[in-house]
Amino acid sequence: MKINIKKPHHLTDNDVTDEDVWMDRRNILKSLGYVGAGAILSGLASKNAQADAFSWFKREQQTAFTLSPLQAQKTVNLNEQNTAESVATTYNNFYEFGTGKEDPAEHAQNFQVDPWTLKIEGLVENPVTLGYDDLFSKFALEERIYRLRCVEAWSMVIPWIGFPLHQLLQAAKPLSSAKYVAFETIYSPEQMRGQRNRFVGGGIDYPYVEGLRIDEAMHDLTLLSVGMYGKTLPPQNGAPIRLITPWKYGFKSIKSLVSIKLMDKEPPTTWNILAPQEYGFYANVNPTVDHPRWSQKRERRILGSGLNAQKRIDTIPFNGYEEVAELYADMDLSRYY
Repeated sequence: MKINIKKPHHLTDNDVTDEDVWMDRRNILKSLGYVGAGAILSGLASKNAQADAFSWFKREQQTAFTLSPLQAQKTVNLNEQNTAESVATTYNNFYEFGTGKEDPAEHAQNFQVDPWTLKIEGLVENPVTLGYDDLFSKFALEERIYRLRCVEAWSMVIPWIGFPLHQLLQAAKPLSSAKYVAFETIYSPEQMRGQRNRFVGGGIDYPYVEGLRIDEAMHDLTLLSVGMYGKTLPPQNGAPIRLITPWKYGFKSIKSLVSIKLMDKEPPTTWNILAPQEYGFYANVNPTVDHPRWSQKRERRILGSGLNAQKRIDTIPFNGYEEVAELYADMDLSRYY
């Protein structure tokens, strides 16, 4: 499916959440009455509390992990303000490095990504194994500016670099019996503090796993990202390769992938295992289906590190990517959440 860049959900460079804002979510959520996906969202905190929360963005960033520039064709844009790069790389969830929003940026800087192996196997005619260099050279890279909507009711706009997942799946030649695609994050407890300590890692049974129906995986919007903001992915954002499904809540976009397996049955997914009453397999952004402990009707768009660099907006079904609605035409999305 060819993406029409004139659609209103497509982003331009002015829509991207500034890189300075992306990495420290925990402190901000605490100051605003939020404590993450596992807690009740409360009302806005005082202006002073908000200012304190954003103080993390002013800290000097870690430099142990070296990022490399990437060249990519710009293919998807939006007419919305961007999130600062410094925010999008310091305010995020990656429980393998800790449950605090600042933990990934603080504890992932020595994460090793080269060498790397990503295997595509299961119900395929042609199993594929990609090494580190292959991630950047096997397929033409595109820059796609997508909205990101977290289940915690905050959002960003980020320029990802990568290639459509369907290109990789087509290279593996799925069998007709393949109905689902299962994904798995690297298991490396010696590098990931959350994997070697269940308290630090949020009680998750690692490795982190996710899944899509095969028609979702083959949709042109589904991206395998190897970079953001013109550079390779930082470790806190899922280096060296992660999934991006922009019409689904962010926890579906699994990070640091090492395995993609085609299956004939619905695969288990980490958050559905941990709390099935709260996190379904599909996780489509749906403002009419509340989380059991907070509303999903509105979201907090994070744009930068200042007090005026966030705004409350209405949440749009499928996060504004209406072209995927046909995938669920015959489904009750309040039941299959």
